[in-house]
Order: sequence, then C-alpha cells, then structure tokens
Amino acid sequence: MASDEAGVVIIGAGIGGASAAYFLTVKHGVRDVLLIDNNPPLSLTSDHSTECYRNWWPGPGNAMVSLMNRSIDLLEDLARESGNVFNLNRRGYLYCTADPGKVGEIRRAAEEISNLGAGSLRIHEAGNASPAYIPCSPEGFSGCLGGADLILDPRLMRKHFPYLSESVAAALHVRRAGWLSAQQLGMYLLEQARKAGAHLLQGKVVGIDTKNGRVEAIRLEDGSRVKTAKVVIAAGPFLKEAGQMLGVELPVFNELHLKVAMKDPCGVLERGAPLIIETDAQTLSWSAEEQELLAEDQELRFLLEELPSGVHTRPEGVAESQMMLALWEYDIQPTEPVWPIPEDPQYPEITLRGLVKMIPGMQAYVQKPPRPRIDGGYYTKTRENRPLIGKIPVEGAYCMGALSGFGIMAACAAGELLANHVTDSILPPYAPAFSFSRYSNPDYLRLLDNWEESGQL
Repeated sequence: MASDEAGVVIIGAGIGGASAAYFLTVKHGVRDVLLIDNNPPLSLTSDHSTECYRNWWPGPGNAMVSLMNRSIDLLEDLARESGNVFNLNRRGYLYCTADPGKVGEIRRAAEEISNLGAGSLRIHEAGNASPAYIPCSPEGFSGCLGGADLILDPRLMRKHFPYLSESVAAALHVRRAGWLSAQQLGMYLLEQARKAGAHLLQGKVVGIDTKNGRVEAIRLEDGSRVKTAKVVIAAGPFLKEAGQMLGVELPVFNELHLKVAMKDPCGVLERGAPLIIETDAQTLSWSAEEQELLAEDQELRFLLEELPSGVHTRPEGVAESQMMLALWEYDIQPTEPVWPIPEDPQYPEITLRGLVKMIPGMQAYVQKPPRPRIDGGYYTKTRENRPLIGKIPVEGAYCMGALSGFGIMAACAAGELLANHVTDSILPPYAPAFSFSRYSNPDYLRLLDNWEESGQL
C-alpha cells in the first residue's frame, strides 16, 4: 500500500478504531486499511476505562441487549483463540439497594431486561422453595451462568457477600458480565489487523477533502495528504470535531468521568468480588465542622445535597494484589475534552464516602485514602446514550463512536457492524438502532422526548 493512498482510512486508534481495523482486515479481507492517530494506539480514553462489560441493558427495544450479547460472543471467541491473553472473567455485576421500597421496581426492571434477551432471572427469597444460588468463579468465563440472580434472602446475601451492609435489602447479580484487560484486548486486535495488512500512521488529521459529495482524501497537519474513497471516523472524544470536517453535525457531547485506584490493605473487598454498584441516591454524612466549611464554599456546597446513585467498586489485579478501583460520577456536566484531564482533588474522599453506606468497611479509608491514583477519560454520548455506527451523509464516510462508557464491552460488535457497513455486507437486525439516519425518523424523535423514563444507563 502506498503511503499516500489507502482503501479505507480509520481516524482514531482507540479501541473502536482497533476493532474496526480488525474486522475489516481479518474478517473481510480488506488489505489497504490505514489507521491514523495523533497519539499512540489505545492511549487516550481507551487506556483509562473501568474495563467492565455486561449484557444487562434496558430498552426501549432489545437493540442494546442484542449488540452486547453479540459483542460478548465475539469477546469469548477472541479469548479462546488467544489463550485469554486479555484475562476475560465472568464475575458479574452486583446491583445493590438499601431501600425496601425499591425492591419491586428492581424486580420489574430485571424481568423486563430478562425478556429482552439478557437471560433467565432467578429469584432467591427466604425459604426452601427458592432455587439454589451458584457463586461465580473469580477467573475464566467458560461454563458460567447467564441471566441474573435477584437475592432477597438476607442470610444468603451475608453468606456470599459478607462485606455488604446489613441494610442492603436486595442485590441483583447480573451474570453475563465481568471485566478484562482493555489494553491487552486492544493490542491483540491491532496486532491481528496489522498481520492481515493494516497500517498505523501517527499524525494529526486536520481536514477531510470531498469532491462532488464524495470522500477524496485526508489532510494531515504536516501537509501530507492520503487519498481514499472511504473514511471511518472513530475519533472518540473528538468525534464531533471530525464530523465537522465533512460538514456533518454529529449529535454527540462529552462528559469527563474519573476513577480512583488505591490499595485495600484492610481487605475490605474480597479479592473474588464482582463489580458492586449502589443503586440508591444518597446524602453523605458530614461532621458539623465539615458541613460549615462546605456550606461556605460555593463550588462544593452541592456535596451537602442528595447525590446521584451509581457509586461502584471492584478489585483490580491478580488475587495477590491489594488494588481496587472506585468510581462515582456525582457531578457530571457536558464539557469539551482537554488533556491532561482536570483532576478533582476531593474525588477519592467523596467516592469512598459514597461507598460506606453499601460497604461499611470503606470507612477505614475515608479520611486518609492509601495513596490514591486518579485518572479517567471522556464519555462521548448521544442524547439517548446509544452509539453511532454506520454511514453518515457524505458518500464514503462512516462513523463509529458515541460509545460512551461501554466502549470496551461494545467494541467487538461495533467493529463488526461498522465493517459490514463499509463492505456492503448483510447487516444484523439491530443495525438501524445505531444508524445516523435514526434521527430523521419522526417516530424516533418522539420516542426521545420520553427516553429518560426507560431507565437507560
């Protein structure tokens, strides 16, 4: 392949671009694929994710469940062929509530998601009539249960999750879920793509030339130009900016999401624990002196108010490791991406305080977290938090983005779907749900007006 010409140019070498390159080259035999990124591969948002996955997604419709089921199928295939080089596990997600009034709501939502194709729902109540609860294996993914287990029996909850507060009234253990090494997955996809003919070029794209409404070339900051008839925009947080190079306004925005990594020397979190998520909004506990100080600070005063649900944590590393990750998006606003990312010095303490209600042992770290390390990245989102995958309104132009906080888990199915679009192959039934053209459908626009009521994460 000549350096100034390519059959397909992919803008962005994050996990999305790597997956697109893999499916174009390895699965469709496209040899002249060029990935262009101003940064080293997988070094921006892809390198700072929680690295988790799940097939447990609400509606409307079953498009997200179908996309994730397909993506997990592909992840498992890749794990088998690679000797599980990216350490895929099936520990699951454990959604917890301390509000007895929410148990019925959680049960109804779980039944709905189960019916969308996420797997059977098993309900464990006190008494002998309930099915036996089978714990997950800390490592590996073969032979594991699917679906979910709704645990309502307090004794069962304490037996398997003794670190949870006794106030937890229900725990939903989603089973086709877990985590992996995003860096290792991405590098495996890139390595296989390069073996099949893909090339990588480090450089900054500054323009996309068109002629008669068709893609003609990519312009780089150094003045060079790559001729191509097909371009895939997989630019992550710069998706909107890249679309504007084609005169296309992609309906996306960015949010900064942080996470904190720290040691757990007290062993508060069992090393074989799943990802644990608090589903209740909460008001943090502060001393009288702390309340006074916060009330006087205009930027921090919101910490005295009710904060959103969603604080979560999981173990990190091998069994011998003491590391854990903790995350809580308690103050999210749309923002423009900048690097290095702005850090929140209060983030470790606030996140730990948020975890205490669900995992009381975390109180040991609140005042003095053990050498916390903060990082994070940007979630690029559509209004309804579903991805954009497929053609956009310029001949030869495609988009693969708005992968939000599910880029790692969706990457394989998204890359496969994108490659099917580019090669004019048969598309799966869920393809229209992620197309740019959905925003031209009046029925879809009406649906968007009530989207928040769907429970979409």
